[in-house]
Amino acid sequence: MTWLLEKINGGLVRVFLIVVGLFWLVPTIGLLASSLRSPEDMSASGWWKVFTKPSQLTFDSYQKLLQSGDITHSLWNTVLITVPATVLVVVVGSLAGYAFAWMEFPGRDWWFLGVVSLLVVPVQVALIPIAELFGRIGLFGSILGVILFHTGFGLPFAVFLLRNFFAEIPRELLEAARLDGAGELRLFARVVMPLAGPAIASLGIFQFLWVWNDMLVALVFTKSGTQPITVALQTQVRQFGNNIDVLAPGAFISMVIPLAVFFAFQRQFVSGVMAGAVK
Repeated sequence: MTWLLEKINGGLVRVFLIVVGLFWLVPTIGLLASSLRSPEDMSASGWWKVFTKPSQLTFDSYQKLLQSGDITHSLWNTVLITVPATVLVVVVGSLAGYAFAWMEFPGRDWWFLGVVSLLVVPVQVALIPIAELFGRIGLFGSILGVILFHTGFGLPFAVFLLRNFFAEIPRELLEAARLDGAGELRLFARVVMPLAGPAIASLGIFQFLWVWNDMLVALVFTKSGTQPITVALQTQVRQFGNNIDVLAPGAFISMVIPLAVFFAFQRQFVSGVMAGAVK
């Protein structure tokens, strides 16, 4: 009788999770359907009509999107901002996390406490001071300035996450590598980094999603030629409120890329998030 109750409960949990997942996908499906319909069809009826009238589906909106120089250029700007900001955070955070976990230097614990305390600093506090600083050194309005801002605010979490992961590596493994003559850089590259795949993947996903979906920092630090896709779509909404045939496919492309990245690395994401939770 117990096993029967367990199976029933397990089945109910699966059904509940499937229903929640379907509700979570409804906005994505609706946006996809809207991006494949003409403006006339969207004005006449809701997106769910495509299930009864599949003849409404067309790729004309995507063709128009590709012919829009502002949208395609902003999408390329988003890639130029997101990829370097993610790579820099992963590389610098990995080096700092290893140093805080396994290297001895004066004030190590206090320095780490200072880095962790930066996690509570909101982005809004730094917008005006850093904007003034970038204006003085000529970085305001440039892609490099946005990259540096995202890198600076992504590093505290990166150091915290990777330090906790690196601290769980057995000391005996590192000592054996040192006895074989491995220096710190070689030890980091050949021993530590191959073991840090889950943590690196989860950090990369966190940073990628944050930078890709950001609009606040981009609104402050970019100008017309360096705007990412989020700002470009917001500008389209403000200037061309009826330009839905460009907004819908642009919004879907902007959303589907981070979704694809997340689902591609979801297993490593879960493993990395749990790193350091249990000793």
